[in-house]
Amino acid sequence: MFDFKLIRETTCPCLALGGRIDALSAAKLQSLFNSLILEGARVLLADLSDVNYISSAGLRILIGAQKELKKVGGELFITGLAPPVRDIFKVSGFDKLFRIVSGPTDIAMLRARADQAAFPGIVQQNGLTLSFLDRGTNPGHLFPIGRTDKLQQAAYTDADVVKVPAAKMRHGLGLAALGDTFRDLSGLFGEAMVIDGTFFYYPAVHHPSVDFLQSAHAGSAVYSFLHGFGFNGDYRFVLSFQTENRPIDLGSLMAQFLAAAQHNLIGVVFLAESRGVWGMNMKKPPIIGALSDPGESIFDTRRFPEWFDFPVEPAFPGALVAACGIAARDPDGLPAAYRSLFSDSAFHLHAGIFEKAPLKNKPQDFEGELVRVFNEMVPSKIQHLLGSSRFAGGLAGLVPIEV
Repeated sequence: MFDFKLIRETTCPCLALGGRIDALSAAKLQSLFNSLILEGARVLLADLSDVNYISSAGLRILIGAQKELKKVGGELFITGLAPPVRDIFKVSGFDKLFRIVSGPTDIAMLRARADQAAFPGIVQQNGLTLSFLDRGTNPGHLFPIGRTDKLQQAAYTDADVVKVPAAKMRHGLGLAALGDTFRDLSGLFGEAMVIDGTFFYYPAVHHPSVDFLQSAHAGSAVYSFLHGFGFNGDYRFVLSFQTENRPIDLGSLMAQFLAAAQHNLIGVVFLAESRGVWGMNMKKPPIIGALSDPGESIFDTRRFPEWFDFPVEPAFPGALVAACGIAARDPDGLPAAYRSLFSDSAFHLHAGIFEKAPLKNKPQDFEGELVRVFNEMVPSKIQHLLGSSRFAGGLAGLVPIEV
């Protein structure tokens, strides 16, 4: 008979297994591994001290978990092999496919050595571990797009549309759409973001779905913005971040990114595992004539629910979130043109909500993981990201911006 116990060790989760691991118990063990990996575990320990028999079906589950973890930069360690089970591992060659350790302490030591060899920068603070690479690139450039003063009264007209060639914007966000004429666009403007040249937007219509244009196809495309900003430049810092016991909120994460970059203003792109997203998006474009009483504001208490999809509780736990934006140590100390890009917080980001899937966890994996997610998954929503959003870990690229 098969049984198990999940132990949340400081170093990594430990599955203490017992009894028989065979065709009858394989499905249960597979489900356990899948759940832990989707929760964000990248290092796992399987304690087989109380396992008295393991068949080829059981071995197949272990190697399957190892392959899934390796895909995202993780590893499955084995401990507690009793002589009969150790013999099975040796005969099958599985003792060469796993690192067999004495316990969690060995794993901590091995991982620490690997991190020290791989990364020049590791910062641990308040339960968050940042591992980062400094590529030494030049600072980037930030440019505002359009104007925000017409948003409150929904007063945008054809004359307010700013055409931005795709080739001129590597990253950015705002209220935008794809199309040629104002007549076509006026009913579509919604939350938008650009990451590494790939444009996503969420039309502000009754039944929206995300539209996008990948960087490989952008070419001579032109984006139509009512307002927003863009920033160009290479990532100077690429990093991974991981929480230990509880997720980190967006505001705290941006503060950590600013500290790591040692810069007053940064462009941010990150890919992270959600533990609850707080976001909002427009329900209809703020085009002139859409507000019945021009003297009112779309932000008025009575009007707000009509204009904005705003959460009453966090959503999308476990989903992958791709986000883009800017963060500043002191927005009030920036030039006026930059101050207007912030509202009531020290950051401004939009995010795409993708499906649940594990991520690799090494800084050098960042750009490859962005490509994989954008090529294999389609976001369900693009939202303005709020500071209460929480994340368990992920990857990021930072572009210091000169003021």
